[in-house]
Amino acid sequence: MRLPILDKLDKDLMACKKELEVDIPKALKEAIALGDLSENAEYKSAKERQMFLESRISQLQKRIGDITSLNINQIAKDKSGLGSTLFLKDIETGEARTYKLVFPEEVDPDEGKISLASPLGKALFGKRKGDEVVISIQGGRKEYEVVQMTTIHEDTGESGL
Repeated sequence: MRLPILDKLDKDLMACKKELEVDIPKALKEAIALGDLSENAEYKSAKERQMFLESRISQLQKRIGDITSLNINQIAKDKSGLGSTLFLKDIETGEARTYKLVFPEEVDPDEGKISLASPLGKALFGKRKGDEVVISIQGGRKEYEVVQMTTIHEDTGESGL
C-alpha cells in the first residue's frame, strides 16, 4: 500500500531539485554577470536559497525513507493509531466530533487531522469503540465517547492517508 503522503513529499522533492538544478544556476550566473560579488545582494540571495534547498532536499529524502520503511502491518487493527479516524460524542452535550490521526505533514486542525504527537492525538491513541477519552482544555476538560473508529487497515484512502 503506497501512502498518499509519499506522493506529496515526492512532489515537493522534485520541485526542490528542479529549482536547485535549473533555477539557482541561472540566478547565480545572472548575479555573477552583475560584477563585484562582495556587495552583490542577488548573488548572496541565490547562495542562501541554494543552501536552503540542499538542506530541504536532504530532509525530504530522509522523511520519505522513514515513511517508506514504516510497516503498516505493525499498526494495530483493533485500536486507534496512525491513519485511524475516530468519531467522538461529547458525553455532556452530545456534540459529535471526528478526528483523523495523521503524519505531521498532513496536520490540518480545521479538517480534524491531528498528529499523534499532539496532546489530543496522544489522548486518542490506542482507543477502541466505546472507550472514553478525556481531553484537557483551557479552563477544564472535555469527556468524549468513541462511538465509531476505523483504522488505516479499513480506510478507503479518501481522506488523505
